[in-house]
Amino acid sequence: MNKSSIKHDKFIIVGDIVSPISLKELQCFDGYIQVEYGKITKIGTRETFTENKNAGHYKDIAVGHLSQGQFLLPGFVDCHTHAPQFPNLGLGLDRPLLEWLDKYTFPLENKYADRQFAANVYEKVVKRLLNNGTTTACYFGSLHLEGTLELVKSVVTHKQRALVGKVSMNVENNAGYFNKTENELRDVETFVKNVYAYKNNLVEPIITPRFALSCDSELMEGLSQIAKKYQCATQSHISENKEEIEFVLKTNPVCSNYTEVYDRCEILNKRCIMAHAVYLSECEMSIFARKGVSVAHCPASNTRLKSGLCPVRTLLDHNVCVGLGTDVSGGDSASILDAMRRAMDVSEHLLMTGGSGPALDWKEALYLATVGGAKALGLQDKIGAFGVGKSFDALVVDVGDPRGPIDNYTDSLLGTEALVDLAQKFVYCGDDRNIVQVYVNGEQVKHTLPPYASVATFPFFLCE
Repeated sequence: MNKSSIKHDKFIIVGDIVSPISLKELQCFDGYIQVEYGKITKIGTRETFTENKNAGHYKDIAVGHLSQGQFLLPGFVDCHTHAPQFPNLGLGLDRPLLEWLDKYTFPLENKYADRQFAANVYEKVVKRLLNNGTTTACYFGSLHLEGTLELVKSVVTHKQRALVGKVSMNVENNAGYFNKTENELRDVETFVKNVYAYKNNLVEPIITPRFALSCDSELMEGLSQIAKKYQCATQSHISENKEEIEFVLKTNPVCSNYTEVYDRCEILNKRCIMAHAVYLSECEMSIFARKGVSVAHCPASNTRLKSGLCPVRTLLDHNVCVGLGTDVSGGDSASILDAMRRAMDVSEHLLMTGGSGPALDWKEALYLATVGGAKALGLQDKIGAFGVGKSFDALVVDVGDPRGPIDNYTDSLLGTEALVDLAQKFVYCGDDRNIVQVYVNGEQVKHTLPPYASVATFPFFLCE
């Protein structure tokens, strides 16, 4: 059973807790997290919780206990996905990038001029991502102002944390899917104002030039000024495909590399996230690191569209911040769990073919899916890991849920070592069925009853 949301102003969750600290360090312990009005106010051991409870400190606060095999995990962050493309999930993936855009993507995205069509799709998109444990998403919308505002409305309604961008394009294409520069800049500024008018601290606009093939320098310079005026983040694509890079350099002959095209338009800064970055040169990586530009690594789409294998280890070694993206529908899964596994696979494949190592391991992939994503979106002070003062964006994971893909072969797994094993099993083998609860800013937005339970008998959430 899924309820739209359940809210308790003050509550405590007691049980196993897993939280990435760094690429190599994963905090695992048996303890408690106290939440008040969406923020984490205390984190401690089970012993401290028991002492406080016996002292009568929790008489006016709801307390829930996790069961064996369950643990708390920070919510997943999807740094790059295209909400309008979800109806195309699984289609056209036998085509290279530029052909796929012309034949599948632009014709579909043109339909979002119909607000009702947009509303129907986006309702499903946001619910799907929340069900998959994506508490924060960075969305590309479509070219349409009203259609993309429907995406904002769905995000607000279902209480997801999100950055939402109205896509900008002014270069003509065969699908007629572009806008005049003056009209586009006006629509983007109107979109930004409309998003801020919600006065919702979970949702913000993000300036979204599609990429350098669909936006000329005049448009990108104008978008950069809007981003500065309203203090917005910016997102786009870079160096996804070799053919794309050739076209970009051909149409921008004064630039020595792809990164320079964006840099000349003042797009690149610490609030900018670029998807893909498969073929960045050493020079370009240095520019990213110096300016604080982040990368959304999208291993599924890079593989499916035959674009290439992104050298994430090299990016990290150059001090470039990296998060993960599903990149639907170039990617064939809307799950960040899938993105973690694909990221590890790509890293292993690069190592096998002479690339630099070591390959990403599961703890690093989990870090990229949480802390890395939060940093990439400039939200590290709010989300990504559990910490006092941060928002409680979290998942309750039940590794042994019999409806899921992980069978329980023993009941003897106890202690910190076993908790690490449970987390590892979830990263490699789990899916949305193992995510039984999802919280955004302390509000429960997914609530799944265990097998054979009823609302009356379900012991958690939340027991006084």
